[in-house]
Amino acid sequence: MNREEILEAVKEAMPEKRFIHTLGVEKTALELAEHYDIDAKQTSTAALLHDYAKYVDKEAMMAIMVEQKMDPKLFTYNQELWHAPVGAFLAKEKFGVEDEAILQAIACHTTGNAAMSTLDKIIYLADYTEPNRSFPGVYKARRLSFDSLDAAMLFALANTITFLITKRQSIFPDTFEAYNYFARLQIEGEV
Repeated sequence: MNREEILEAVKEAMPEKRFIHTLGVEKTALELAEHYDIDAKQTSTAALLHDYAKYVDKEAMMAIMVEQKMDPKLFTYNQELWHAPVGAFLAKEKFGVEDEAILQAIACHTTGNAAMSTLDKIIYLADYTEPNRSFPGVYKARRLSFDSLDAAMLFALANTITFLITKRQSIFPDTFEAYNYFARLQIEGEV
């Protein structure tokens, strides 16, 4: 499926505000991909499809998660996390995406994990910093994204964890593991 066909399907699957967000994620992701010498087509596809499942009915998402034997821990955490792994499944099923790098970037864009590829980090950070985002620290996160993906991930994960704690929301274990991984890199002087 080409970019225009993906764009049309994505636009139909979400409200206009989320579609504008998606275009911002693609723009930011492509800028980061160029900066870090990552494939533009992979990046564009992952960025455009990252929120494709965001507005899928919760029962339908649950059915997919059960049928595909996705991590059962997902059921005990905020349903906002579900659209990432379900989106990766739909990218493969509806759009014919076979590239595991793209599917993984979609699947981990909400939680992160301790084994993120460069593309995973780019999609996570593009989602976090796209031009329509406005929150304390977004400018620093944008700057860090072009200095060091690892430093930007540590910053973004710390902010996300802090935000969730202030809201008294549970935090998915992969997010803690990702934070710990990037914190260790900083301690070891690799960030």
